Amino acid sequence: MNDNISNIDYQEVIEYSLDPLIIHTDYRIIYINQAAEKFFRTKNDEVTGASPLDIFQETSKDAIRKRIQSAYGKPADVIEETIYRMDGTTVDVELYCHPIVVENKKAIQTYVRDITERKETEKKQREMIKQINELSATIVPLISEVAVLPLVGKIDEEKAHLLLEIVPEKVQQQNISRLIIDFSGVYTIDNVIIDHLFKINSVLSFLGVRSIITGLRPELAVTATNLNIDLSSIPTMATVKDALSYLGIKLNV
Repeated sequence: MNDNISNIDYQEVIEYSLDPLIIHTDYRIIYINQAAEKFFRTKNDEVTGASPLDIFQETSKDAIRKRIQSAYGKPADVIEETIYRMDGTTVDVELYCHPIVVENKKAIQTYVRDITERKETEKKQREMIKQINELSATIVPLISEVAVLPLVGKIDEEKAHLLLEIVPEKVQQQNISRLIIDFSGVYTIDNVIIDHLFKINSVLSFLGVRSIITGLRPELAVTATNLNIDLSSIPTMATVKDALSYLGIKLNV
């Protein structure tokens, strides 16, 4: 294949590509395809000679400049960036570039892929997970100054961090002095997570809150022991009912 961009076969390939393509050399745009014209809301002759750096935010330009320079030697990794269209609007994109030769001169061909929809979906998923995690950190008041924190489902690192942040704040807001942390609904946990969860007890102790652990399965207790977590200082009961009895609270059944 002829390396010259005027070669009709190569020009047709890039012209009818569904992805916006930008070809530039020495930080000057020499060509964009139809998809790029539509995406950037401009025309090829309007951006020819402009710097490809112009589409980037100021905070990204130094890194992009270095990325372009290195891409003359080998293809660059795919990255995500927020860039500007010609009308000033911003859009989240994936960028991939690699070296080509245009009229016997090294150039860069950059692929631009709009990921706005994907980013929005990811944002909604994160918000939904956060809401679910916050619900799972609900502290249920039982009587004055006594409450239970029922842990349910799979506890991953994100949820463990969230519990460590939220629980101390909630016990202070609700004026709780004794908190029953119930593990009976937890079915999946690992070493890193159980370490985080037992840190909650340490934080609560500094706040003057006494913790009681219930529903701790044998395998979780073994994991805690292997992590050198001393359970002897934390009252441990089989059920929430046992914990209430330990506290001298009788349930009317």
